[in-house]
Amino acid sequence: MQRLQLNKIFLVFALITTVILAYSFIFSPDVDYNTQVKPLLNKKCITCHGGVKKKAGFSLLFRSEALAATESGKPAIVPGDPEGSEMIRRLTCTDPEERMPYKAHPLSTDEIDLLKKWIRQGAKWGDHWAYTPVAQQTIPKRKGWLWGLFQKEDKWAHNDVDHFIRAALDKQDMEPSIQADKHSLLRKVSLDLTGLPAPEKTATAFLSDTSVKGYEQLVDQLLADPAYGERWTAMWMDLARYADTKGYERDDRRQIWRYRDWLINAFNNNKPYDSFLVEQIAGDLLPDATNEQYIATAFHRNTMTNDEGGTDNEEFRTAAVIDRVNTTWEVLMGTSFGCVQCHSHPYDPFRHKDYYRFLAFFNNSRDEDTYAEYPLLYEFQDDDLLKYNNLKQWLDQNCDPEQKNEITKFLRTRQPTINSLTADSFRNSELLDTKWLVMRKTSGARLRNVALQGNTRLLMRYNSMATDSRLEIRIDSPGGKLISQVLLGKNKNGWDIAELELQPIEGKHDLYLFYRSRSLVKEDDNGMMFDWFYFTNPFPGKGKPGYDTSLAHFRHLILKGKANTTPVMVENPAFMERTTRVFERGNWLLQTEAVEPGLPASLNPMPDENMKNRLGLAKWLIDKKNPLTSRTIVNRIWEQLFGQGLAETLEDMGTQGIAPTHPELLDHLAWKLMNDYQWDLKKLIKEIVMSATYRQSSSMKNETSKKDPFNKYYSRGPRNRLTAEQIRDQALAVSGVLNRKMYGPGVMPFQPAGVWSSPYNGDQWQNSQGGEQYRRAIYTYWKRTSPYPSMLNFDAVAREVCTARRINTNTPLQALTLMNDPAYLDLSRQLSFRLYKQYGQVEAQLAEAYRAATGRPATPEKIGIAKSLYDNALRVYSKDPDKTCSMTGLMDEHNFPEMAALILTVHTIMNTDEVITKY
Repeated sequence: MQRLQLNKIFLVFALITTVILAYSFIFSPDVDYNTQVKPLLNKKCITCHGGVKKKAGFSLLFRSEALAATESGKPAIVPGDPEGSEMIRRLTCTDPEERMPYKAHPLSTDEIDLLKKWIRQGAKWGDHWAYTPVAQQTIPKRKGWLWGLFQKEDKWAHNDVDHFIRAALDKQDMEPSIQADKHSLLRKVSLDLTGLPAPEKTATAFLSDTSVKGYEQLVDQLLADPAYGERWTAMWMDLARYADTKGYERDDRRQIWRYRDWLINAFNNNKPYDSFLVEQIAGDLLPDATNEQYIATAFHRNTMTNDEGGTDNEEFRTAAVIDRVNTTWEVLMGTSFGCVQCHSHPYDPFRHKDYYRFLAFFNNSRDEDTYAEYPLLYEFQDDDLLKYNNLKQWLDQNCDPEQKNEITKFLRTRQPTINSLTADSFRNSELLDTKWLVMRKTSGARLRNVALQGNTRLLMRYNSMATDSRLEIRIDSPGGKLISQVLLGKNKNGWDIAELELQPIEGKHDLYLFYRSRSLVKEDDNGMMFDWFYFTNPFPGKGKPGYDTSLAHFRHLILKGKANTTPVMVENPAFMERTTRVFERGNWLLQTEAVEPGLPASLNPMPDENMKNRLGLAKWLIDKKNPLTSRTIVNRIWEQLFGQGLAETLEDMGTQGIAPTHPELLDHLAWKLMNDYQWDLKKLIKEIVMSATYRQSSSMKNETSKKDPFNKYYSRGPRNRLTAEQIRDQALAVSGVLNRKMYGPGVMPFQPAGVWSSPYNGDQWQNSQGGEQYRRAIYTYWKRTSPYPSMLNFDAVAREVCTARRINTNTPLQALTLMNDPAYLDLSRQLSFRLYKQYGQVEAQLAEAYRAATGRPATPEKIGIAKSLYDNALRVYSKDPDKTCSMTGLMDEHNFPEMAALILTVHTIMNTDEVITKY
């Protein structure tokens, strides 16, 4: 009887177990490729079986490759049949010569079971989250009692951002922090939006305002402040690798500050982000492009130029084009694409050929690593601007639109010209310092494959060093047909422009230049140097009223026009179009098959397949189907406000990047930016800073510090050190000497002599005077090989390449900078002079110093600590006039012990964590 009962119990147990197993088999959830399989393959398999290597002909990069036949003739993965899949056999076999991973630790039983289950379910692939289109998200609501049928009222949340954050906090059983006090919130939001403490009037109004709208009014005021554009420009300058020099060994000066000014205006005018990108990528290709749209394209002229003699200009032109490709992907799409230059991406769905198809969009620009940085935009000034406008008006009335556009484009950009540095086949001639073609007593050179379109005029910029120079031009061969010749004398003032008549010729030809001069004595004496050649037709409108004056204006503007110049992007015309080829293993010297401009098949197609140029590329970037552009800028703005992105690796949202902590929130904001906000960045920023999430106190509670030590779930407000620019700008503002002058060339605040070393040209740092040294940090002159040292110590970057995010460090150099840099000591002096004049009591002086520096009132305890330091310093300085003079820095009315003690104490306050940290 007892045995029968045991048998029944066993049968029931067996039946239940069978039902559970059957249920789990039938209703087992699908294995998720992206979150479960892909990370395992990337970690254990892809190094041998991916984009770089395909051992045994097996690759796991794409599904088509993974299911294809291997070198054995059989596929390694058979969907639905793990037992029949060679991959599983290799993972489970015991022979060390066959077992995979080869000569590495074997996969665990759980890992193998996961792969078996995945194959049994069909070996389904999946698109990585960042490569799927941005979709509208459902805003989460808190679930209440009775199995969530009734919702809890969330009194904490202010907007949609908070609902997503709260949902994540609830899953972690965590509560948000209380709202920060008004002083902390004022300082934080002001530094985040403008990079400066709030103006005194704005701060006083907010602190005294008790209405519910007070904070929103503060945010609106800060967004409208011109300092807003400067603050966000500082962020973009790292991305655009902005510098005032060209880089490489010579690192000579570059005049590109008009691009920085364009950025400031774009942010302050709240230019929609889609237009912001289009103009930077392809502003020159927009219809009737304005000067501002041309200047926007300097984004991709911030690439370095190698002025060192003996370098290959084509090599460094190619390097610049490659940099533009990598920058576009990293900055605008948050994706690592650079490795695809050499091989297919080992982790993401980008093939080797994709890189060069994308490169073809940028390979057709006119820049060629020239010393003069051609092409330049010429913005005429003063009387010459009047001449230019009068000339345009005359052209409107006296020639057809095509002729007018050609002439005005040439005046504005000097394009399309042929740079003399492209010459070859030298005979007693050379590229002088690899920059200009120079001809000697009797010499020759070739311009290869020049497209002639029946032009009858040649304009050339030259410098003749001989009194009698004869230049001949022949086509196709050294003894070919003579199509032009000219006699020229010695130039009196350097470069000049000559106009030669041409016999009209069609098609592409090699042009052979022959030079002779009887006045030169030696064969190796330089006779003539060439800069560029421009093939065109006679100036139109001959015989019409005003022709002579207009022609004179044209010639004057070309040769002597007073203009600001900025390196810009200009596209090759069709007859000068370059061919793009795939580089074998990324080597520009090993060029293989030709490719057309195109995009990775794994992403959205081009909106207009007929527009295969940079403008078409720009429209693809801002297409709402593009999965990367909106996510990237939302992630970047979040990082600027919270110190970390929703996806931490701003530079790589691919499969090797760190997954977002709140993917739904990231997509929600990205979708709203494109659709609800119409790419309005100020609206996006306002929504984030208006959230309860942003307004939280940064105080860390014990329970949350254990659950969320790095604040990944945003259970408290951000607490981050200020950027290098903000630390300097805050010190300028607190000391009361900040010069709010905007725009213009870079300035040179104090820097000790000898920091710069410019052996080629003897260039020296000239400390700015007259208040210019107190301008905001974004105006500081930036030399790539020697950036401003104090900002480097606070993690600023050299900007030789784009930097997607700065990694904050904490080193003794930072404290030493604030303590010893004469610039910061000077600012402490300026603040102390003002405090001593305005406040009679020392305690009042110290209290105001603390309030000005930290944005909050000082407690009696803090004033006591500062007063103790002051008293100790005063005792020292009262006995030592030399130390007093050293601290005050001047033999004037400020040179007395009390002032020296105040300066030291103020200087110490300015060096505390409370001052250089945002919390």
